[in-house]
This record gives sequence, structure tokens and C-alpha cells, in this order.
Amino acid sequence: MVTAMTQRAYNGRDKNNSMFGVRAMKLGFFTQPVHPITRDYREVLREDQQAIILADELGYCEAFVGEHMTDLAEPITNCLVFLATLIDKTSQIKLGSGVVNLPSYHPVHIAAHVAMIDHLLDGRFIFGIGPGGLPSDVEVFGNLDLDKNEKMVECIDQILAIWAGDPPYNLEGKYYKTSTERFLFPEIGQGVIPKPLQKPHPEIVFTALAPYSKGITAAAERGWRGISSNYVQPFWVATHLPKFLEGQTNIGQPEDPSRWSIAKSIFVTDDETTARDYAKSESGPYGFYFQNIMRKIERAGRMDLFKAYPDQPDSEVTVQHSLDTGVIAGTVDSVVDQILAFREIVGPFGTLMYTGHDWADIPLSRRSMELMATEVMPKVNKALGV
Repeated sequence: MVTAMTQRAYNGRDKNNSMFGVRAMKLGFFTQPVHPITRDYREVLREDQQAIILADELGYCEAFVGEHMTDLAEPITNCLVFLATLIDKTSQIKLGSGVVNLPSYHPVHIAAHVAMIDHLLDGRFIFGIGPGGLPSDVEVFGNLDLDKNEKMVECIDQILAIWAGDPPYNLEGKYYKTSTERFLFPEIGQGVIPKPLQKPHPEIVFTALAPYSKGITAAAERGWRGISSNYVQPFWVATHLPKFLEGQTNIGQPEDPSRWSIAKSIFVTDDETTARDYAKSESGPYGFYFQNIMRKIERAGRMDLFKAYPDQPDSEVTVQHSLDTGVIAGTVDSVVDQILAFREIVGPFGTLMYTGHDWADIPLSRRSMELMATEVMPKVNKALGV
């Protein structure tokens, strides 16, 4: 069936295609993840593994996994350790940290660990970084009263300097000091930090929340790739890509929107009733996700991220509102139309990151990922003229 939105795409209605050239929209996977804290820890970890194994089998291009050390609902405490369990269970999909919260670590921890996993994955690793947003993580590492972004930048700068340089390194900043000068014994390899397989290093990716963020431009100026967080409303997400392209222009690179990704809560099924009950109901797993995330964001004073427009009254910003406006759900043709409409609002981004949610119903969850890869994305790209 060719719907009205799809027909407009066929008719060349998208001016972005002529501005930037027609490119296929890629499909990736992103999970924080978020699960009910009453579930068995072993069970949810296996479930999160199975989701990425399925993504690999279905041809998703990449998968990112988050980490938090002080949150039972987001139970992956180290994304690099978790990704290591998938090395021999996946074959083609690139695996990314989503993200490593750099202020929680010393640069040597991350430089060495990333170098190792990049070799173990034979270069299939993507290095996602961030300052860390969970207040209890920030607190437990003593970072509440300092500038997390400043500390993150110093950390990544030292990581890159370690990979680009040679021992004894002798790096010193406001927060970190890195040196092996006193006990360097290069003839036997002592005092030498490994370098990644990918040269000069794995691709660096960051996530974006805030609208009109100068940080997006600064990251683009460093050649990094970005992902818009899935729970941010389309009105705000639409401000991310222009700031990214601005950064590319500032360093003399051609504007390339294909390097921008957007995570989105999506559920595809065979009938609209199931879609509504599973993904648009507060009692379903998507409802649980937004209940959890919105309570955290509310305490952080950032409920504006859930507003459909800037001056929307706070009283209207509810879990049901977020489900109605922030989740794409329905049958294949309905989801295709919703993705095309979303793209019209936010711009011609390159990769749609299907966001993983709790598998409250395993067959429905697997079916949704399958339909997304085998039916939705081919129709989306056909509508875009690819």
C-alpha cells in the first residue's frame, strides 16, 4: 500500500534530497537499557545480549550499549565488558560504547581497554563518549562539584595523546596525570600502553540532548559523529543536525548529514491494536521506560526535553504525552509514514537507531526488530528514492 506520506516521498517532495544527495537511511540499534528492577539480573543481561545478536543477524549496521554503575534499572555497569561478551556471538555488526562516561575513569583505563577491545573485535568497535548524566554516578565518583564537560575533554585529549604518542607520555592537566617515566622498560614492553587496531583510533561518537548545543558544533569540529537521544522531542532534535553541519563547515569539510544518527523508540507489529497496547500504553514496556526516564530527568530539572513545543505547559508533559509524541508505533506502512514525517521535521540524518526496550513479550519484541529491518527500512529508502 502506498500511503499519502510515502507518495509525497516518491514524488520528490523532500528538498533535502536535492541539497545533500539521496543516500540510504541506515538502521542501527541503541540500548541504555532500562528494565524493571524486579527482574532477575542474569535474565536481563542475556536478553540484552540476544537483542544485539538478533540485530547482527538482521543486518543492523551498528549497536551501542550504555553503562551506569549505580542504577539497577540500567544494569549494564561497564559497556566495554558487556560488548566483549558479544565478540564471538556477532559477525558483521559494529559494536559501540553508548557511552563511556569519561569523568568516571582515568584516561589510561579507557585508552588501554579500548585498544584491547578494538583488537578483539578486529576493528568493529566504535568509541562512544560522554560526560555522564546519571547524578548518582556523578556523585559516587566525586564529580558533583566540578565541571564534568571540562573533565571529559581533558580525559579524551589524554586518551588521544596516549594513542598518538610514545612512552613515557608525561601528560598532566587539571584532573589527570599520565606518566610511566620512572619504571619505563620498553625493551620488554613495560610502561607501554597498547594502541587500537584502527588508525589513528576508532571512530568517536557522542550523544546529544540539549537543543542548539554548542557542544555539538565543537564535537563536529573534531571530526566526531553524533547521535540524538531517543527521548528528546522532535522539535529539539531538529536543532541538532544544523549545529553538527555548522561544525563541519567550520573546519572546511563538506556538510554531510549522513554522519548524524538519531535514536528513536519504535515498535512495529502486524496490527494497530497490539501496537497501541504494547508501545503506547503506560502499562506496557515503553510506558515503563518513559516513567523511569522522566522521573530521573524531572529531578535533574530538564523536563523541557519532553515538551512538544517550547512554551508547552508543564501540566501537559506526562508519560502518556511522551508515548503519544515520542514513540513511533504501528503496522509496517504506518511506521514507514511516521519515519518519513519525522525526517521532514528533523532533517536528512544518516542512521536511524532503533532503541531497545525491555522484552516484556519476547515474540513481539523480536518480531518488531525483524519487521523494522526486512520491511520498514526497504520501504523507507524506496520512498526516499534510494
